[in-house]
Amino acid sequence: MEKEALPRLDTAPGIREALLPCCRLKKGEIWEDPVKGHRVGVLDAAVLTDVERIMGGEKAACIINDPPYNLKVGGKSSRQLSRRALDTYMDFSRAWVINAAAVLAENSHLYVWLGADQNDGFQPLPDFMIMMRGFPDLQARSFITVRNQRGYGTQKNWMAVRQELLYYVKGSPPFTAVYTDIPKVLKGYYKSVGGVLTENIERSRSPNIRPGNVWLDIQQVFYRMEENVPGAYAQKPLKALERILLASSAPAELVADFFAHAGTTLLACEKLGRRCVTFDLDPLYAELSIRRLEHF
Repeated sequence: MEKEALPRLDTAPGIREALLPCCRLKKGEIWEDPVKGHRVGVLDAAVLTDVERIMGGEKAACIINDPPYNLKVGGKSSRQLSRRALDTYMDFSRAWVINAAAVLAENSHLYVWLGADQNDGFQPLPDFMIMMRGFPDLQARSFITVRNQRGYGTQKNWMAVRQELLYYVKGSPPFTAVYTDIPKVLKGYYKSVGGVLTENIERSRSPNIRPGNVWLDIQQVFYRMEENVPGAYAQKPLKALERILLASSAPAELVADFFAHAGTTLLACEKLGRRCVTFDLDPLYAELSIRRLEHF
């Protein structure tokens, strides 16, 4: 196969119309997994009553959100992925952040995937970061960059291969050190520990390196990968979600994702023993998330 099995679902009206009758959820409805208790809904992240309904009175130890970036993906725009005036987009962002803060536990984590349009003043990334200063209960912790293997660019500019991930905390939540699959090869750095000069590999808890805030070891999802979901336009790598969950949540804790899309957060939670509540405005992506879980 030399291309995607399906075109992007948000820009294929014929396929959308054929698939919508197969979706078990309509606007405002919630499905609950009978096995692990995950919940999936067709709801609006900017509406507090929607968020509170799917949370069911519980608080999230970790929220991982991948909202629309206010830029075209693959040069295409759609109702699900529209380009808005920046002030309108920031009003939307402020609304869902307020709702996220309302359902975060006292000590919890918030991760936000975001984009920067290098052809339009890098919006909305700097605008979102400045907006977040207005939430004193959400403290900035890290600005993570994931390297995409594919990018966009021009012969007269550097190709854009960055994917930005902002990390905030509420209170003082625990954080667990995780490690990459990359072995340590750099030697020769010594430090005195108890009067003994010790080589850096000997002092480490692992023969592999810890991830910093630049992730080079995670492959962007593309159509030849087993985890690829045909028709999804912004699927995040499962390995990235697993890294976040291992560092910022514990087994059986509740994790939330307000923008389900391809259901990657849901699947990562299932694999790692976390409970997940997730939802999407589009019933197609809610159904896709449920079926991906059922297939797994």
